[in-house]
Amino acid sequence: MKKIIIFLCAIISVNAIAQSPSNRFKEGLKIYLSDDSARYIKATGLAQIWARYEDNNPGSTISGTPKKETFDVGLRRVRFQIMSQVTKHIFFYTQFGINSLNSLSARKTGLFFHDVTGEYSMFKNMLTIGGGLSGWNGTSRYSSSGVGNILGLDLPVVQESTNDVTDQFVRKLGIYAKGKIKGFDYRVSVSNPFPVQNALTPVATLSGTNTSYYSTKAPELQYQGYFMYQFLDKESNQLPYMTGSYLGKKRIFNIGTGFAYQKDAMWHRTAALDTVSTPLQQFGVDLFYDSYLNKDKQNAITAYASFINYDFGPNYIRNVAIMNTANGTNSSASFNGSGNAVPLIGTGQVVYAQAAYLFKKDLLKSHGTLQPYVSGVYANYQKLKDPVMLYDIGLNWIMSGQNSKLSLDYQSRPIFNVDTNGDIRETKSARRGQVVLQYQLMF
Repeated sequence: MKKIIIFLCAIISVNAIAQSPSNRFKEGLKIYLSDDSARYIKATGLAQIWARYEDNNPGSTISGTPKKETFDVGLRRVRFQIMSQVTKHIFFYTQFGINSLNSLSARKTGLFFHDVTGEYSMFKNMLTIGGGLSGWNGTSRYSSSGVGNILGLDLPVVQESTNDVTDQFVRKLGIYAKGKIKGFDYRVSVSNPFPVQNALTPVATLSGTNTSYYSTKAPELQYQGYFMYQFLDKESNQLPYMTGSYLGKKRIFNIGTGFAYQKDAMWHRTAALDTVSTPLQQFGVDLFYDSYLNKDKQNAITAYASFINYDFGPNYIRNVAIMNTANGTNSSASFNGSGNAVPLIGTGQVVYAQAAYLFKKDLLKSHGTLQPYVSGVYANYQKLKDPVMLYDIGLNWIMSGQNSKLSLDYQSRPIFNVDTNGDIRETKSARRGQVVLQYQLMF
């Protein structure tokens, strides 16, 4: 009899949950912890899979074998998020996963935490205080990019100036404050940069004269902030990561400005061989517009433009390679280095822009729609005698919003070499390109 009673109670409970109008299992992996839906716990997942053809930089080698070109398949990102509105005032967030795993990566790469934060809302939306390992960064909009809704193939790495040098994929340990006052949105943070000695990829050390490098002294605190005014629809600031495209569902027009500052982050030798410490200083302004043209059809345009002044000390330059396709060079190597590396970040001024047009939502009937895009970097750096000009042209096939998306992208990058006068100039006839097909799956 006892077992029968328990069985009947279980049936009644399951039926009550299924029939109840306050069913807490909705919106995917989101469980509501209160009947008014104010408290919840939510989980998401994302994978970005690349199939790529790379025209490698001159002199590139793989395990000592010269390779002019490479075809590879890799995992650009695998991410999992768990977040919870614990109480009316308390919000918890964590993100973990891997980045940039290809055939040249160390095997059995482990998942690691990107974010672990807790925050307390002081005055509704006007002031929230939080801390932990976070990406509440300054300087520009895409210094904190949302990886699940990137407009193009990849996020604007040129705006992640300290990525994996003094941070963990743009995250640092620290505290932050954020809020909204009508159309004004702000974030400020104070963080502990990671010592450059702990970087996964060795950081160049002090050598020569009048050329700046990251200092190996104990790092000072870093201060960052980003402020924007939102003229149309308001964007969420629950998470630090900014959206690349709303796919015709909102009307956004924002103007923003930001900064980053760290005392004695850099150093260099003078002509007299004295070692001088200098701060890391960054300042940026940008504009973001994303709006549907017809609300029902959800066709839309997206445009973004930014200007950033980077000051890492005299003549600082850094080559960046995304999921590099080679691991060595021979005697004919360029200044760029191996694989797909390019001198992307340095002391000087950077203009970054992107634009896209989203066709109506049912362009391909039940198979979604298309979104062609272009993006480009134009940078004038002290160390280089010619500007860095890098551009992408691509097409997103939006199958099911951002949850299922196929992207085809062509990128062209410059090749730099040192001439007989010691100047670093672009070799105009030696540009290199890559073609990437990415499939993004997200829940």
